[in-house]
Amino acid sequence: MFSLVNSQDSMKDTYSAIRRLTRAIALSDGQFSLLLACCNSIGKQQQVLSLLEEFSTANIQEICIPEEAQTLYTTIATQLDCTEPEALIVSGLESVFAINQLLISTNLMRDEFPKHFQFPLILWVNDEILRKLVWLAPDLKDWAASTIRFDVPDYQFIEQHPLSA
Repeated sequence: MFSLVNSQDSMKDTYSAIRRLTRAIALSDGQFSLLLACCNSIGKQQQVLSLLEEFSTANIQEICIPEEAQTLYTTIATQLDCTEPEALIVSGLESVFAINQLLISTNLMRDEFPKHFQFPLILWVNDEILRKLVWLAPDLKDWAASTIRFDVPDYQFIEQHPLSA
């Protein structure tokens, strides 16, 4: 019974966070905004993205940053190729080889984002990338509203990844 209650609470928290993200996208209304969605589980992230498509009426495009990416702005601009979505989700930051350099360059080029991107930019981050944003790109991090968390409860992590004795 304990797991069932925790599971129901977890889904309520997930739906609440999805509604917050959907509302933030809608409030951007054709303007640049930076949103941070934090999730430490790729599986949970994929689940949330599927639910987000159901909840949001916006045309949300997703791109995955390649491991060899060196700048966020150029990578996004190249992948969009003159199309402008109503919102853009960027995933894969945890896999970038030179993530420190990418975050530093993004912080330096932050003024270019609102000039060229008239839509909300949602960065999917995990706790490690979030910490790096705070230290390496503090000005960029300050642009973001509060981080929307999609955490996997500890009991689910333990159930999915049992420790061997």
